Amino acid sequence: MSLEESGVPTVAVHTDAFARLAQSVAYANGMPTTRQTYVPQPIVDKSPADLRAYVEGEDPISNRPFMQEVIEGLSHPLNDNDLNGMTFERMTPRLMDPNTEDNLQALFVENHWTDNLPIILPTEERVAAMLKGTSHSPDEIVGRLNPTAFREFWEFDVEKVAVNAVMAGAKPEYFPVILALAASGVSARSSSTNSFATISLVNGPIRNEIGMNDGIGVMGPYNHANSTIGRAHNLLSINLQGGSVPDDTYMGTLGNWYNYSSCFAEAEERSPWQPFHVQQGFKPTDSAVSVFFGGWYTQAGYGPRETWQEKMRRALAACEQNIAPIFVLDPIVARGFVELGFDTKEKLANWCSENALLPAREYWDDQWIQTLKYPLAVAGVEPFASRLKAKPDGLVSMYEPEDISIVVTGGETQGAWKMIAGEHRHGFTVSVDNWL
Repeated sequence: MSLEESGVPTVAVHTDAFARLAQSVAYANGMPTTRQTYVPQPIVDKSPADLRAYVEGEDPISNRPFMQEVIEGLSHPLNDNDLNGMTFERMTPRLMDPNTEDNLQALFVENHWTDNLPIILPTEERVAAMLKGTSHSPDEIVGRLNPTAFREFWEFDVEKVAVNAVMAGAKPEYFPVILALAASGVSARSSSTNSFATISLVNGPIRNEIGMNDGIGVMGPYNHANSTIGRAHNLLSINLQGGSVPDDTYMGTLGNWYNYSSCFAEAEERSPWQPFHVQQGFKPTDSAVSVFFGGWYTQAGYGPRETWQEKMRRALAACEQNIAPIFVLDPIVARGFVELGFDTKEKLANWCSENALLPAREYWDDQWIQTLKYPLAVAGVEPFASRLKAKPDGLVSMYEPEDISIVVTGGETQGAWKMIAGEHRHGFTVSVDNWL
């Protein structure tokens, strides 16, 4: 039971940059009268004197003294509106009225239903054709999505996913992959201020059956299946989770190009190692899609050359300590590592873990490490407890071997590799075969 349900008033404190977001979250959760106060943004890296000035100053939203807002919010009794809350209809009409294509395109943009590029209008005929790509019923529930942990989940069915697949320009044969991405429950449009995106990887026979690219230009806009599957995941994450609108349901300070499309296939036939989905417990003959939450930083290099260890240590040290990398290697690079004795992905991941080192002082000087990992360290959870015990200049490993994902893909025109922020958790690899 919440404090409000017990009749105890509370006051939430936010920075003013999140005013619209805080108010819309309260409304979406049926609590429009939630008592909220605001201080200026930012609060990170501010001195105690600066923060005290915030508290002793004015609320930048109400323009009233901040502490007066807090005291009144805590001392005024809750009324019937506070206690009853509210509900509202979340359903949308299945069909829109006919209109010209130009007007409908403009309407979709105005309502934030697109990625601000032209879409294929989802007519009944086109959606029906997309639905032929799966044996599942149009009204079968696929999953639930929300843009952030503090918003409600939106439930959606097969037909709604089909609508977004049509909008993205996908073909019906791609639809099972798109359904699997939707069923993962991982949004491609996270509302984090860190401007995260989601990257997806396809494995198994479906890659070749639908003509996905795992060769030259694999991570670029050079293949219809790669591009439209990734775009469909982003579009459905806008429309089936309650929005992705800047300053409302999206707060990424810089944004992310991966939010247009970020789907590629692993070059299983040209890799010297196990496919990624087999590492996750699937059979080589299974088709699956894996999602990686991150898409933030990118490091790159070539090799392995004579100085590969020094280069990779620098690249690993430049990765963010809160999200381990997806290590994407051209087959040339993968074979080069095999020649150096790394005959499995696991051995290379172990080396990366042992050499992804930062001074403990730098490791802990990160807002997400402080927020998410420090409480675990204090509670004695390893490996964070040991990292917390290290001396400030002592080197600590940023990642465990299982945190690092290794994928082989590319056209073999250059021995190139990339490290891209990409957290892969248990359950983030989903069967495509289940959606055929």
